[in-house]
Amino acid sequence: MPRAKRARASTLPRRSFLTAAGLLAAGAALEAYGPEQLRVFRSSAPAGRETSRPSTVAADGAVQLFAAPDVVDLGGRSAKTWTFNGSLPGPELRVPAGQLLRVDFENRLPAPTSIHWHGIAIRNDMDGVPGFTQRAIPSGGRFLYEFTVPDPGTYFFHPHAGVQLDRGLYGVLIVEDPAEPGRYDREAVVVLDDWTDGVGESPDRILAGLLANGMDHSKMPGMGHSMGGMHHGAGMAMATATRPLGDDTGDIRYPLYLANGRQARSPATLSAKPRERVRLRVVNAAADTAFRLALGGHRLTVTHADGFPVRPVTGDALLLGMGERYDALVQLHDGTFPLVAVAEGKSAQALAVVQTGRGPAPGAGVRPRELARRLLTADDFEAAADVDLGPVPPDRTHRLVLDGNMATYRWTINGRTMHGGAPLKVREGERVRLVFDNRSTMFHPMHLHGHTFQLRRIGPRDPGPRKDTVIVRPGERVTVDFDAANPGRWMLHCHNAYHQAGGMMTELAYEH
Repeated sequence: MPRAKRARASTLPRRSFLTAAGLLAAGAALEAYGPEQLRVFRSSAPAGRETSRPSTVAADGAVQLFAAPDVVDLGGRSAKTWTFNGSLPGPELRVPAGQLLRVDFENRLPAPTSIHWHGIAIRNDMDGVPGFTQRAIPSGGRFLYEFTVPDPGTYFFHPHAGVQLDRGLYGVLIVEDPAEPGRYDREAVVVLDDWTDGVGESPDRILAGLLANGMDHSKMPGMGHSMGGMHHGAGMAMATATRPLGDDTGDIRYPLYLANGRQARSPATLSAKPRERVRLRVVNAAADTAFRLALGGHRLTVTHADGFPVRPVTGDALLLGMGERYDALVQLHDGTFPLVAVAEGKSAQALAVVQTGRGPAPGAGVRPRELARRLLTADDFEAAADVDLGPVPPDRTHRLVLDGNMATYRWTINGRTMHGGAPLKVREGERVRLVFDNRSTMFHPMHLHGHTFQLRRIGPRDPGPRKDTVIVRPGERVTVDFDAANPGRWMLHCHNAYHQAGGMMTELAYEH
């Protein structure tokens, strides 16, 4: 759904970009962007081995991408996993809005796979859901993803097969706005992740244990150390000011939590200059973990939610559910500062370092005071005027009751798993309302393919932001509206990879 209007073209000089993936050996990379040399986030490549550089999309929009088994350095700890183009995170793709993107993808994995372009309103047959919008790409197979990217913003790509997302298969897609005002000096992409592959239990074994035994750890030898738990008390684990997602924030306690592919004991470092204004593009690529992000000694001014602009709001910390992306502006002070992403409710964290001057390196467990101050969530934002859908009454409303059976690890929408429920019918041209009613004890980041919706609230802060992924807390009811303007069969599911695999997904289907 293209945006209605754009800002005026900028007369400012081209900005400098700092990217997360695809540099030279760790700690040694200096990349030229424009007139100056910028130190960037360090690569996760094993020492002494070159890794691929960020993908340069050709003028005709062509790029080569492959998925393959690999060994990555997570910051002093190696792990066997699967990656895109041999880097973690995968290559960053950067294209202007309105361009045709042509991705020649080769599957070198020992299993079928696909690529889903998360958040992009593209044509249905390019959406990358095996058995639904395309056939799974077999081992040794190729597939050409070819589509026009309509809306500027921060997006990412990942498989849509089993729990492959819980390996190293993810990368960032930046769609640039040629009319971007450019009121900042540099960009930095920050990718957050929870990690078990190659250092703990494999994602496939974790899923098999959950599906076979539910949350009974006694029946999963060797897995109890890495598993979280669903709370079975009579009361629902409601959200509070100090626990914004409730008491039960995930099913898995991961061995590591990463920022740009590195653990907190050996963090990635961003070097910049004092008083520079940096645009942070933050992506939560985790499978089972929400993060609370803060930059020590600074405040964050959020400008975009899931790629779409919002009326800017300044806070101290930011909550990101799985699949969510936020852009924030920050003016850097002089010194060395921790960029901390706390794994919400899991007593662990990811860490990166922002350095503009002298100062001691922060420890892996540093907790800046900003984490306990004003926390921004989707509820704090309103869509910018040029992307507001407007107060159109819905033509059709679908209610979606979210629930789960902990004993069997069966997650449902309206009492059914994906293969047991009827599609949600819509017709092209309708304004459609979805009402998510969470009756489970866990939060669910609900993601709609092929569209963006707008949060609807009662009171002066309606309308809310435009998004494609929204957190629905325990006991909460969330209402969103979207325009049915992209015909096809589309997935709607929880972006907790294990809840999705346990059944919490359904189909949204256009009827004629």
